[in-house]
Amino acid sequence: MRSLAYGAGRAVSKAALALVLAAAPAAAEEVTIAALGDSLTAGYGLPTEEGFVPQLQDWLAARGHDVQLINAGVSGDTTAGGLARLGWTLTDDVDALIVALGGNDLLRGIAPEVARANLDAILQGAEGRPVLLVGLEAPGNFGPDYKRDFDAIWSDLAETHGALLYRDFLGPVRAAVESGTDRSVLIQPDGLHPTARGVALMVEGIGPAVEELIDGSD
Repeated sequence: MRSLAYGAGRAVSKAALALVLAAAPAAAEEVTIAALGDSLTAGYGLPTEEGFVPQLQDWLAARGHDVQLINAGVSGDTTAGGLARLGWTLTDDVDALIVALGGNDLLRGIAPEVARANLDAILQGAEGRPVLLVGLEAPGNFGPDYKRDFDAIWSDLAETHGALLYRDFLGPVRAAVESGTDRSVLIQPDGLHPTARGVALMVEGIGPAVEELIDGSD
């Protein structure tokens, strides 16, 4: 009888353990995010580890996120170039997308309606993946109408496609310069691209929005 009771007890223990394991939450899988962008994403003029994607990867890891970022930034790319690369950027393992394009459209004075159409097609092409759309503030050198139409692109498309929106990629760098930080500390000699310290400010600014993107990818 003692051996039967012992055997029954072991069976109950095993059954209980199975129930506990079944009820335990599964370990979160790594989230893969592709960052589709231009030189600001690619890390132009910086050592690889100091570019935007590696710094953002480190920032997220330090906050406990199991995430893999893919650097799909190409220096000089316009919104049209990003659209052309979208198909081979969105491999099956990509769970979410950061879209940070438009700076070279601004530099070339490309019509806002052209940039809008390209970004609209990119957001459609995301095929249901969560998207973080990263905007830029247009300068005033092409006139107030151009600036108004370009600046409106980001919020309009984010609302249309249900995308997350981060309004101004370079905003933290601009704000620091305006508050008195030496421009040469944050911006490279070309006057366009951030230094490693400038990138760090960009990462701190956009980081919470990327965390929200990760939450939407679970």
